[in-house]
Amino acid sequence: MDNSSILETIHMLEHENLDIRTATLGISLMDCISDDVDVVCQRVYDKITTLGADLVDEANAVGAKYGVSVVNKRISVTPASLILPRGTKEDFIKLAKAMDDAAIKIGVDFIGGFSALVHSGMTESERALIEAIPEALATTEKVCSSVNVGSSKSGLNMDAVAMMGKVIKDAAYLSRDADSIGCAKLVVFANAVEDNPFMAGAFHGTGLGDHVLHVGISGPGVVKTALEKFRGAPFDEVAQCISEMTFKITRMGELVGKEIAKRLDTPFGSIDLSLAPTPAVGDSVARILEEIGVGTVGGHGTTAALAMLNDAVKKGGINASAHVGGLSGAFIPVSEDEGMISAAASGALAFDKLEAMTCVCSVGLDMIAIPGDTPAETLSAMIADESMIGIINHKTTAVRLIPVYGKDVGDNATFGGLLGEAPILPVHKNDCAAFAVRGGFIPAPIHSFKN
Repeated sequence: MDNSSILETIHMLEHENLDIRTATLGISLMDCISDDVDVVCQRVYDKITTLGADLVDEANAVGAKYGVSVVNKRISVTPASLILPRGTKEDFIKLAKAMDDAAIKIGVDFIGGFSALVHSGMTESERALIEAIPEALATTEKVCSSVNVGSSKSGLNMDAVAMMGKVIKDAAYLSRDADSIGCAKLVVFANAVEDNPFMAGAFHGTGLGDHVLHVGISGPGVVKTALEKFRGAPFDEVAQCISEMTFKITRMGELVGKEIAKRLDTPFGSIDLSLAPTPAVGDSVARILEEIGVGTVGGHGTTAALAMLNDAVKKGGINASAHVGGLSGAFIPVSEDEGMISAAASGALAFDKLEAMTCVCSVGLDMIAIPGDTPAETLSAMIADESMIGIINHKTTAVRLIPVYGKDVGDNATFGGLLGEAPILPVHKNDCAAFAVRGGFIPAPIHSFKN
């Protein structure tokens, strides 16, 4: 790297919020399987605290060496439903506590993998885990949960979708004293990926080996600053600018990630190059879209600008590293993005526009606060809508909705830290209960048959 590139990277770190958003150690728990829940809990605790013992210290040391902040240190594990094959609801709550104790012991920020993959069907243990989610999240500090309800190959499991509407409502109620923050630790996926380092949806896929280190990098402020020099330029030049900046960001992330992995004597997995915003000014995806020229995010042109941004980010990352994976693109979590918070509060950014934007971004309906009296059936219908966007388009989509107990449109929800705050957005009042309770499967699309 030449001197000008080094100086440019230093400036990004000091002035434009460039960071390693997460170093996530994925750990297989397949060797912890047993029918005895106490045996499983002890094995899980021991393995996580052994393999993850030095994650925080080594990530901080590498960050200090290169002058870059590694903001979060996290653990992802094998979907928990797989390691208690005859588990009951009570068993899984006990397992969640063991995961939480291990995460607290080694000092990580979150642990993901209290998860079930039910896109093609549901076992009794998977059903038990899903039923345990609200209490597990309410009684732990660091545990995150995810459920994959559909895929482009299998279609959409509407029985699971109906369950998840109720689970979200229950999680909201059990954390009602903190603006239903329990829902912020729960994601419903279609086409979930097994190397995602970001929470709340991270889990360690069964094809990833015993343990592996993934990194997630971010830099909305870097891209926004670079685009300020391209005001009035044609779109192809704007896209090229974004790709060049993400190329540089990816190279930096790979350097840091590989050194952390080496110090931990762990294989290096993937780099998730996602423009993941924070509530801080200067770290917003919404402000990038506004810099491109849409006025206020949520207005006409927003979806097209986001599509270009997402594609340019992927191209820049792919050209920089053979290890790009995860979700890699642009995230649009409302409560975590200063610009989106502002647009939602002003009425410029509505729920329907957010759904349209998810057709072209890397995730889905994320960190959206809605009225606390939203029925479970409406939540299930929202999940179905978003899931089918992913299933039809062969992309990952996710739902992280927060029906804030006791609050309505005009109120504000405050979650704190990187989770930020958000105004309560209105939702449609149509009665969709008859749709949500049909059950069965929405079949996979015709273009899923490729053999």
